Order: sequence, then C-alpha cells, then structure tokens
Amino acid sequence: MTVLKTSMRNFFAHKGRMALSAVAVLLSVAFVCGTLVFSDTMNTTFDKLFAATSSDVTVSAKGASDTGETTSGNGKPPVMPASVLTQVRSAPGVKSAEGAVFSSAVTVVDADKDNLSPSSGAPTIVGSWNANEARTMKVTSGAAPKGSGQVMVDKDTADKHHLKLGDEIGVISAVGTHTAKISGIATFTVTNPGAAIFYLDTPTAQKALVGRTGVYTNVNVTASAGVSDARLKQDVTAATAGHYKVQTAKETADANRKDVGSFLDVMKYAMLGFAGIAFLVGIFLIINTFSMLVAQRTREIGLMRAIGSSRKQVNRSVLVEALLLGTFGSVLGVGAGIGIAVGLMKLMSMTGMNLSTDDLTVAWTTPVVGMVLGIVVTVLAAYLPARRAGKVSPMAALRDAGAPADAKAGVVRAVLGLVLTGAGGLGLYLAAEASKASEGSMWLGLGVVLSLLGFVVIGPLLASGVVRVLGAVLLRAFGPVGRMAERNALRNPRRTGATGAALMIGLALVACLSVVGSSMVASATDELDKTVGTDFIIQNDGGQPITPQAAQAVKKTPGLARVTEYKVTEGDYTTPDGKTLKDTDITAADPTYATDLRTKTVAGDLKDAYLPDSMSVHDKFAKDHGIHLGSKIKIAFKDGATANLTVRAITSSDAVIDKGSKYISIATLAKYVPADKMPLDELVFASAKDGQQDSAYKALKSSLHDYPQYKVRDQTDYKQAMKDQIGQLLNLIYGLLALAIIVAVLGVVNTLALSVVERTREIGLMRAIGLSRRQLRRMIRMESVVIALFGALLGLGLGMGWGATAQQLLALEGLNVLEIPWPTIIAVFVGSAFVGLFAALIPAFRAGRMNVLNAIATD
Repeated sequence: MTVLKTSMRNFFAHKGRMALSAVAVLLSVAFVCGTLVFSDTMNTTFDKLFAATSSDVTVSAKGASDTGETTSGNGKPPVMPASVLTQVRSAPGVKSAEGAVFSSAVTVVDADKDNLSPSSGAPTIVGSWNANEARTMKVTSGAAPKGSGQVMVDKDTADKHHLKLGDEIGVISAVGTHTAKISGIATFTVTNPGAAIFYLDTPTAQKALVGRTGVYTNVNVTASAGVSDARLKQDVTAATAGHYKVQTAKETADANRKDVGSFLDVMKYAMLGFAGIAFLVGIFLIINTFSMLVAQRTREIGLMRAIGSSRKQVNRSVLVEALLLGTFGSVLGVGAGIGIAVGLMKLMSMTGMNLSTDDLTVAWTTPVVGMVLGIVVTVLAAYLPARRAGKVSPMAALRDAGAPADAKAGVVRAVLGLVLTGAGGLGLYLAAEASKASEGSMWLGLGVVLSLLGFVVIGPLLASGVVRVLGAVLLRAFGPVGRMAERNALRNPRRTGATGAALMIGLALVACLSVVGSSMVASATDELDKTVGTDFIIQNDGGQPITPQAAQAVKKTPGLARVTEYKVTEGDYTTPDGKTLKDTDITAADPTYATDLRTKTVAGDLKDAYLPDSMSVHDKFAKDHGIHLGSKIKIAFKDGATANLTVRAITSSDAVIDKGSKYISIATLAKYVPADKMPLDELVFASAKDGQQDSAYKALKSSLHDYPQYKVRDQTDYKQAMKDQIGQLLNLIYGLLALAIIVAVLGVVNTLALSVVERTREIGLMRAIGLSRRQLRRMIRMESVVIALFGALLGLGLGMGWGATAQQLLALEGLNVLEIPWPTIIAVFVGSAFVGLFAALIPAFRAGRMNVLNAIATD
C-alpha cells in the first residue's frame, strides 16, 4: 500500500510532465482501436448487404464466379437459357423462382457523356429490376422501368451526379450503347457501400448486356416454408441435372465476404502496421520521460532508500507510475479510437462509399486489445528506468540531483550498437548482392531490422559526434547562446540519442519509400523510352476491356499510321517435357505489336511469332520446359479448340513491360476461338503518321468522346500517370507515417520540457548574470533544432541506404535505375528543423517566464 501511495503521489505531482507521454499512448491506442472498429464496421456493413441481397438459392452459369461476378473475356456475362427457369420451378420445395440479368462490365454516362461510375473504385452494376432487388431497394421517386426507353437509378448516384426524372443516360457494354430516360429513383434499405446501380426491365437488360433475349445470368430461388436452403439446393441441382452452379444464400454471402474481406484485411493490417510504428516511437518517449524523472528524483529516491525502502519497492513504485500512465492513456485512446473510426467512415462517405454509423461495431475485443497493448507497452518501456531507480544508493541523498553516468554501461552499449549496426550493414550488403529477389528480400528485412536496432543502441555515441558537427555548422554563428545550446544537447547523449531515434524511425521509412518510389518511376520511364515504339496507348484504368465499338472508333480516327489490338486469354499448355500447365496466360496481338514494343529476343525474330500457328515464349519458360526454336506447344484455348503452335521466338525474361508474356497473333487466336467467344482488347495502341502526332492526339480524344471510360495517353501522359499512381500511394503511406512523426515531435517537446525543469536553477543563475529572456528562448529553440536535425540525419541516411538496397533487388526484376529524390530528402531535412522549432515553443515560453529568484532557490 505504501508503494501505491508513493506512486500515486509522484504521478499526480508530475502530471504535467506525464501528459505528453499519455498523449503518445493515447494516439497509438486510438489508431489501433480506430482501425479495428472501422474494419469491423465495414465487415458488418457488407455482411448485412450480402445477407439481404442473397436469395435462398441462386442458380448461375458454370462460367460465373462464386461471388456472382459474371464478366467473361468477351465482355458479356455467362448466361443460361430461359428454359432453366422452368426446370428450377419444377423442383420440389421451390416457392418461387425469377430469372435475372446483370453485369458489372459496363459504363454508364449522362447526356454530356460524363462517366457516372463511382470514384471510390466501387463497381457500376446494370441489371434487371426484379423481386430480389426489391428486398434491398425501395422506389422512392417515379416508377420502376418498363420498356426499352426507361431506366431506374439508385438515389445515392442520382444525388451525387444531380440526376433527376426524365434525364437521359447511356449504358455502354460489349454489345453497344443503350440509351434510356430515368423513370424512377430507388433508395437502399440497407447501407450502400458505394456501388452505382442502374435497373432496366428484364428484356431490355438482356438485349443491352448480352445482345439477345431468352437468357439469364442467374435465377433467384425462394424456398417453401419448412424447406432448408441445403435441401433446396439439392433439389434444384437435381432438377437442372447439375449443368449449372447452384449456391445457397450462405455460400453466396460467404464468397462475397471472402472477396471483400481480402481487401479489408490488407487495409486493416497495413494500418495496424503503422500503429505499431507509432507504438515503437512512443516507447522512446516513455523511456525518456521516466529516465529523466528518475534522474531528477535521484536525491528523493536516495532518501527513500535511506529510511528503509528496498530496491524492489523503488522499482515497483516507478512501474506503478507507468501502469497508471498506461491505463490513463489507454482508456482515453479507446474512446478516441471510436472517434477516429467515425471520422474514417465520414471520410469514406466523401469518396462515395457510404457507411452508416448505425452499423458502428465495437467488439468487446477492441477495448481489451487497446487497453492491454497500451498498458503492456508503457510498463515495458518504463522497465529500464525502473531498474535504474532501484539501483540508486542511499548515499545519493547526500548528493545533488542527477545520477552519474555508468561508464561500463556506456561501453557495453557502444560495443552492442556497433555489432548490431555491422550485422545490419552485412545483411544489406548480402541483399544487394543476391541473385534472386526472394533470397535478397530475406536479407533486406534482416538488414533493416538490425541496422535500425544498431542505430538506436549506438545513438548516444553518434549524438556526441553529430551534434558537435551540427553545432559547428549551425550554432556557432549565434555566439555564446549557440554554444550553450550545443552543450545542453551534449549534456546527456543518451537522452539526445533516444529523442533523435524516435524521429529517426519515421524519417527513415519516408526516405526509404521515397527512394524506392522514385527509382520505380525512373526505371519504368527509362524502359518506356527504350522499348515502346507507339505514340498512343488507349486503356481503361479500372481494367475494363475495350468494347468493339470503341476499338472501331480508334481505327477510323484520321491521321493514324497503324492501330494495334492487344488481347489476353488463357489456355491449357502441354509443353515438350510432357507437363500440362492449366489456365496459363497467352497474349494475342496484331503483328505490328513487334514494332510497338521493342522486346529483346534471345533467339529468333519476334515478328515470326505472329505468323500463322506460331508463338513466342520467354527464356525462363523455355529453360524450365526444354523449349527451343521449332518446338511444338499444344494449347487448349479457353472457350476454343486445341492448337499445335510452333515456337518462332524466345524473348528475354528481363523485360519490365509485358514481363513473362507469351505472344501469338490475333489471327491465330481467331482460328481456334469462335468469334462470339473472342476476348475483348485489353489495350489498343496507335501510332500517328509522320508529323501528325498533335492532330492525331486530338482526333483520338474526339473519336472516344462517347466512351469516357477509356483514356488516351501519349508517352508523356503515360509516364505522368505512372508517377501520379506511385505518388498517390506514397502520399497515403506518408499520411499514415505522420502519426509516428507526431509522437516523435511530442517526444522532443517532452524532452525539452523535462530538461528545462531539470535545469531550473541553472536557468535562474544564467538569467541573474545577464541572459535575457529572448536569448534563453533562442537557446532552447536551437537545442531543439539540433536534436531534430540529428534524428533527421540518422533517419534520412539510414532510409536512403535501405532504399538503395531495395532498388538493387528491384533491378533483378528489370527496374535498373537508382534515383535519389534529393528535393524530397532536402525538404524533409529542412522540415525537421521547423519541427524542432515548433517542438520548442512551449518549453521555451515556460522557461522565459520563470521567476529568477525562485529558480535560483530551487533545490
């Protein structure tokens, strides 16, 4: 009880000093809990949606996926004849059955040809209005569609794009473009996760999406009273002779949940990873806080030891303070985490994915995980300072506050730090020298962890040298004030090293990712310049194939010298070594593709691969299966016949663009695959006539005005698109890393605040002999800047080393250019100085307000 009382008294006596550490715990726990609540809420939302939209049993074509996504390579959904509806209705246990048609391989545009698809990446779905849809949608304006001239839209999409009754829209599919006017607006009765939904009547949906009537993509079956879904599935399967895919509501919902869950899991664990980084940074803050508090209470602890307190009691006293800090910060963090989850939901709603707070899900495990994590991390971080407190001798009561440094511990730290750093450097070297990316990745991970630990352990030793250099460069110009700031930063290298290490971790990751991102862009740009010989690339950024109508529009564009179509399909390969490779990709293109992409060959001429019944393979594939020029490969094409193709060319596996592709001509593919089963173009390439590049570029954009889902890019546009894509990903990562950097800034603030308290008497004496308030504040600000720049130098140097090593691994995949983004590195370094200035504002202000006489009288 005495230990508890002492801990409580000390905790509340230093509550101001504990506050910033509590904020670090709060932020880290809040991010973890916010991530868990947000992901659980997303799962709840989708679970409700899938449960509401799944009929008791669903019958679909064999080619349909388990999730109900019914888009095949030719852009049309796999269908069943209308006779299946009669077969299903004849099965015992069927209360009702209704045929439906839907597809997500569509684009919907308004009268101005503006794309109405969600910007969030959610699908656009066009289907037939039926009783199953009416379970989750309620017509709230107008009426359901009747006839080919009518369409109904969901309310969220209508509100977002300001659509109203009577407006004309166009549905673009592989069949063509179908125009209709809005007859009704339907509102979701469950949460809409962001999809844009459009409804046609059944005959119109059949014609617009498939090209003919008398077919369905699925049949929704409702069970009679007392009939289980499993029993109904058996009866329906028997009635349809097993020719179709039959799923219960649970199986359909589970498949959808698994499909969405994989994306949600990636997002969840990525965010938790960044929360872990914030926790790691917070550990340094907590260690620093308790180390300084223990040092400042050395005399007090000595007195406690002198009057009978044991080492264990002193140790426990500090750990109990940490327990109180962890509990307080974690409780607030759990509450803040729920607020963060709500904020994320609002943010998602702004991007088009509507999430209702009615579905807010706080599982009992979330606060438990947050509390346990926050408390355990805080207590573990305080363990070393607590041990140090337990070692304080009773004789310390006779000395001034502050314990002398342990020289032996400093030597051990230096040796351990050098060993870890050397081991990390060796790991990075082995990663850079690896001949296989998989082997190198293992060494890279080991090198990153060991070098980081090494820099953390050796930080105090580095602080002594680096701070002196920074002081000579930056502080000496400020005269005595600058020298005092330098000496203050050097006064306790262990504290400076720990404070700088907190900032180092976040900035090292920023620098590493910047180097990797810039190198990827530079390598891809270099490869593009070397290999791509076409002027324009036409594609859909969402992966939708190019419809025949759009491809024809490109071919009719004036000013083009050639147009190359590019398709991807699958087949079962039988190679010369007797192996069968199931569902293996093969790329079909026009012969001009050999000019559009200057792919390096190691044997033969790539142009010969486009001859009848000919193909190319890459050298790794050839080596693995004993293939050489003239070898025969049997390919059973998906939805087609079997062909025996002759290998006419072997390409290099070192390519970046189209890496690992195996080529045939579109004419060869058409010989074995029926016209109605031919895959649509993934891409279309176009080259202008000499001197007509600008006019052809404008003409192409004009030709595809009616197809806004496709982007026309010249090589400059394409390079910029790649740069923007990688830049957006990096910005997202930087945003998540900002949490760790915020915690590191709190560490600098806390270090300075406690340092000011520690130096109260010294500050009073300096003020008494003539140091002005302005000079005092400047001294503290410069000390903060030096500490921040010390952390920045370590972090940026370490991160660039990691990034350069990672680029060497990427070089094994063909990304050969190493580019250091110096503007970003310099901006981060300069920004660190401003971080130091910002962190010093409050401590400098408080120091400047000290009463000189009271400060001198401080014991």
